[in-house]
Amino acid sequence: MKASAFLYPWDVVGDPGAADRLAGLGVQQVTLASAYHSTRALTPRHPGRRIVTAEHAAVLYPPDATRWAGRELRPRTQSWVAGEDPYAEAAEALAGAGLQVHSWVVLAHNSRLGAEHPDTSVVNAYGDRYPWAPCIARPAVHAYLVDLAAEAAVRPGTSGTELESCGWYGFAHLHAHDKVSGVALGDAAQYLMSLCFCGDCRAGYAGVGLDAEELRAAVRHALEPVWAESGSGGQGWAGVEELLGAGLADATLRWRRQVARGLQEAAVAAVRAAAAPAPGFQVLLHADPAPHRTGANVGTDPAHILAAADGVVLPCTGGDAAREAVLGPFAGLSGVLAANFNVVTGMGGSPGTLARDAAHAASLGANELRLYHAGLASGPDLDAVTKALAAVRGG
Repeated sequence: MKASAFLYPWDVVGDPGAADRLAGLGVQQVTLASAYHSTRALTPRHPGRRIVTAEHAAVLYPPDATRWAGRELRPRTQSWVAGEDPYAEAAEALAGAGLQVHSWVVLAHNSRLGAEHPDTSVVNAYGDRYPWAPCIARPAVHAYLVDLAAEAAVRPGTSGTELESCGWYGFAHLHAHDKVSGVALGDAAQYLMSLCFCGDCRAGYAGVGLDAEELRAAVRHALEPVWAESGSGGQGWAGVEELLGAGLADATLRWRRQVARGLQEAAVAAVRAAAAPAPGFQVLLHADPAPHRTGANVGTDPAHILAAADGVVLPCTGGDAAREAVLGPFAGLSGVLAANFNVVTGMGGSPGTLARDAAHAASLGANELRLYHAGLASGPDLDAVTKALAAVRGG
């Protein structure tokens, strides 16, 4: 199984030994961030720094001035990595160590965009805006994300791309000084809190036979017991239908699935058009087979997404049941099925069981591995990864 490790350009730029160290893990590829959200990250092996603070969502290459001239929504540049084009510098170093490079493009997750253009954000049933979550139903947001995908994906020295958050984002979000755990929101309640009521979504609901104001009231009514009882453990689509009622729930999903499919198809087509001179350029999406899911791994319909893209990157950290839930719906479908494992112990990963977990994923149809995240992992974590990948190669 081909294995790829996620990496930031700042893990490589300024560290002459980084690329060879990565190759020594036993991976064949690096998935390198070219457009990323705000973050604070450790660099435990870098010779010149220990912390990088990416203050806002940005591209890690010089954006095309002609493409974005005169446009209100456009990507921001970064200032926390030295050099004009840190992505290209890192990609060149990695290629020099014999590693393939895929670009890692984060799309509908951008707090800077929401702060500067509040009208682009998801608006929940209570009228609260989520500045980290651009509403993909808004035409200007759709156009911005499609063009960003094409530009950020197809960078020099890159043989493919992996599009994260290419769909709906919602309530769930790692935020500075988070204070939202006082009421436990299960999967179903989070879906209701992620429904958008901006002008475009309100019009979209009408198109599937819903009155937006009646739906908003129904969502608030359904959530009242959640606030009164300190949470809801409802999970999966059955939990959503139990909270909201099957008819309303299914209608909301029809609208949201239509919008998400439109973005995914347009983004993949734009990337392929930009990559046309590079035969074999792969386009993968970070995905979840449950269509109602929001976030980095967006909800998708397996057959549809594999008809549009070359493959998917699926969250496979956890027990056997978790892997079966995400890989099972893709059984019998052709395309890249990359099992994504967290290998950072301090972030909930389990590098010590990687060989066993990868074998289980392969038995379920996974044909590639993704390892999150080689730049953040400790030395012992990377040692465990090296041993696990040797075991995988040995059968």
